[in-house]
Amino acid sequence: MSLKTLLFRAISRENKKILNFTPLLVRNHYEDHKNDVRNKFGKTAIVLFGSVLVGSAVKEKLSETDKKEELIEAGIKRTDLPTYRADEVSKHSTKSSFWVTYKHGVYDVTSFLPSHPGGEQILNAGGYSIEPFWNVYGMHKTQEVYRLLESYRIGNLHDEDVLDHSDDELWAKEPFRDDRLLVKTAKPFNAEIPPKEQVQHFDTPNELFYVRQHMPVPELDAKCHKMKIYLKGAKNKEFEFTLKELEKFKTVSIRAALMCAGNRRSEMNKVKPVKGLSWAGGAISNAVWTGVRLRDVLLHCGVDPEDTDGKHVIFTGADMDATGVNFSTSIPLHFAVDPRADIILATKMNGEPLPLDHGYPLRVIVPGAPAVRSVKWLESITISKDESPSHWHQKDYRSFNPTKTWETADFSTAPPVYSLPVTSALCDPLEGDTVAVKEGIVTLKGYAYSGGGAKVLRVDVSTDQGKTWSEAELQSDPAPPRQHYSWTLWSLKVPVQRSVNQMEVWVKATDSNFNTQPERFEDIWNIRGILSNAYHRVKFCLQH
Repeated sequence: MSLKTLLFRAISRENKKILNFTPLLVRNHYEDHKNDVRNKFGKTAIVLFGSVLVGSAVKEKLSETDKKEELIEAGIKRTDLPTYRADEVSKHSTKSSFWVTYKHGVYDVTSFLPSHPGGEQILNAGGYSIEPFWNVYGMHKTQEVYRLLESYRIGNLHDEDVLDHSDDELWAKEPFRDDRLLVKTAKPFNAEIPPKEQVQHFDTPNELFYVRQHMPVPELDAKCHKMKIYLKGAKNKEFEFTLKELEKFKTVSIRAALMCAGNRRSEMNKVKPVKGLSWAGGAISNAVWTGVRLRDVLLHCGVDPEDTDGKHVIFTGADMDATGVNFSTSIPLHFAVDPRADIILATKMNGEPLPLDHGYPLRVIVPGAPAVRSVKWLESITISKDESPSHWHQKDYRSFNPTKTWETADFSTAPPVYSLPVTSALCDPLEGDTVAVKEGIVTLKGYAYSGGGAKVLRVDVSTDQGKTWSEAELQSDPAPPRQHYSWTLWSLKVPVQRSVNQMEVWVKATDSNFNTQPERFEDIWNIRGILSNAYHRVKFCLQH
């Protein structure tokens, strides 16, 4: 077993020990924990695990010469640059002089620090390698990122100081995945459900449910898994539940779609490049989730449902990033204790134990919210006056207007996204398909969805670029508005004249709040490419 794996597992064990006593959910605790890791394992741990993403912003930094189409191999040795030893590189770890390494490359990224999307997380990498973190966040190994990184190149790392950061062991125990999934990134695994499969199943089969991971899937055992609840206040309180103990609460099931806030990002990217996984329309799936209400558990622990102002519920999962920090995000407390709240602590998905990719053995389901709030592999819940301090809550999944750039965006003042706008998509036929016209008819099929418990009331389809619209037939869950969390499947039979050889379809949905999708992506463009819900437009050919 490599030193890297030993350290990663040691950090994991240390996290779990700390979680037994105090929540890893407030900023000063994160800082204390990172200091503890440094003290416990020394700088070797930081060399191996303290690296962070460098290249997911500041496209403008690239000159026109840098934007050439030839492939860039980052970190190769260059004879035209000086060579540095690791101890010299390590001295450059301040905001005034900040160097990192990648393979044989040495980079001065001081000027990049203010533009780093991950905020101060990058400071952990000062003077060391970014390679281990990129091994965990494999989606950043792209030509765009490599070009950006090489634009900061100042030298070579001495041969004796180049470490092996191969990452196979981190991913050796990943679960089996269905080969029908459309893979976006392999490490971490992110994949869409194929569009035509979406409309074949009202409740998505578990093996086809889209997958969104940020880190490797953790190894957990339902028999010994425990979830902690921390109540922070004048008198801190702590509770612990095994899965067996959670069963004493009333069991409930809800049908809810989970959708990534970046679903359909690829369409927004056509307006102007955005940052994030290039999801098409397959980052949404539907399932029946079974568990116990979070509200019941919180009230049992003494949470006052009348005292919610300024308080938050922080969910922390067992998945861990390369710096030893667990995934976490939060929602306002009033969401969780509202008598109508349908937030559940789920152990089953479509009647089966949660699959490994979907949170086994315990996850929270926050229906109607971006799927990032439905934290998987749930280890702890904290009631606090603070929101989650994690990068994923503080520096992501927040809303900006179309003129904001990475340089001008202020994540600290931008509102977190807790609900999702109405959206829809045509899933069959697909862009570029050739469709056989049968008896003068083409059948269209797709989905529609709205967040916050809103129900889709209508799906309108146009084949003449919005001049006229036809209502589609809907297949919906019977839940009423305000408590409707499922998607809606729709279909429409469209008459086609024999002289027509191509069709362009526009689709828009209207929900029970009478919100309708906007027409253009230009009006809702944002730097992260989230909430991408303009009309869905698809062109395909007809065969008579």
